Amino acid sequence: MRWRTIPLCYCFLLVTCLLAALQAVPIDIDKTKVQNTEPVESAKIEPPDTGLYYDEYLKQVIDVLETDKHFREKLQKADIEEIKSGKLSKELDLVSHHVRTKLDELKRQEVGRLRMLIKAKLDSFQDMGMDHQALLKQFDHLNHMNPDKFESTDLDMLIKAATKDLEQYDKTRHEEFKKYEMMKEHERREYLKTLDEEKRKEEESKFEEMKRKHENHPKVNHPGSKDQLKEVWEETDGLDPNDFDPKTFFKLHDVNSDGFLDEQELEALFTKEVDTNKDRLVTLEEFLKATEKKEFLEPDSWETLDQQQLFTEEELKEYENIIAFQENELKKKADELQKQKEELQRQHDQLEAQKQEYHQAVQQMEQRKLQQGIAPSGPTGEQKLEPHV
Repeated sequence: MRWRTIPLCYCFLLVTCLLAALQAVPIDIDKTKVQNTEPVESAKIEPPDTGLYYDEYLKQVIDVLETDKHFREKLQKADIEEIKSGKLSKELDLVSHHVRTKLDELKRQEVGRLRMLIKAKLDSFQDMGMDHQALLKQFDHLNHMNPDKFESTDLDMLIKAATKDLEQYDKTRHEEFKKYEMMKEHERREYLKTLDEEKRKEEESKFEEMKRKHENHPKVNHPGSKDQLKEVWEETDGLDPNDFDPKTFFKLHDVNSDGFLDEQELEALFTKEVDTNKDRLVTLEEFLKATEKKEFLEPDSWETLDQQQLFTEEELKEYENIIAFQENELKKKADELQKQKEELQRQHDQLEAQKQEYHQAVQQMEQRKLQQGIAPSGPTGEQKLEPHV
């Protein structure tokens, strides 16, 4: 599994990142099968902050589109390539008028917000000049040529912008973690150089033993895969994994025997991302259908970070060369600052010596004047006359 830094739970706009992060079995839920189910406001799960400058706009568009039954059904059936290619965006033409009106209003609000940001930047750089084209790049998540209508182009641009920006953010975080791990290894090797041969061998032995323990840890199965459910069947239910049966499994975990797996029952089996449309209910028929999907039969286990080769020996050497260069540059600067400090100290000492010589010369002159009966001089050299009594 690729390094993943933020939980991506949006249904389609974040789908490229979602592919690697979301490993649970997708279960399609038909609300028509559920009777008298009112949404619980307090149970609403807020999506995470993506850190994107258009995060609020992204969330609002998703919430509005999820209210359209037709679009939601198309979304559930669409695969990743269809979404990335923009095919799903064309379904926007078939959503209800009420939904389109809401989307239009959201776009107008977002365009207004971005115009205020641009105006603020122009005001702050009015005397320095500003690249207007660079400012317009802020609109890469919507079509600014038509600021009043939310069209399929806007949805396509929003999908691509969110995917690109989150992948770039993910790549940056991955590189930061990679540098962190290389720094740890660099410091470990530098520490070994300070030890004698016996202690160095002892430390190396401890390190290799720790690596073996990490490599031999029990495998982690994909949540929602057949292996993961069989793990629950064996360890939680105490049953023979060879006798695994999805229908029996469903009934065992339908604690209240209402014919549904609710949110609490699902939480014990999968992650919250399973219920992509937030129905919080899965029927037996839907559960059995999910066990027939390819993802359910996925035999591979998750790879934890210690199982991945985060960097090669060549990359580590290159990183150490960069560190050595930076340390050398810092040393040069430190030496230069030290020289400047010593020069300033020398000049200070010289001035102090000259000052001392000047005071001594003045004192000697005053003493000679007193001996000759001449009135002593004031601070500016004028003579001080004694008043007549």
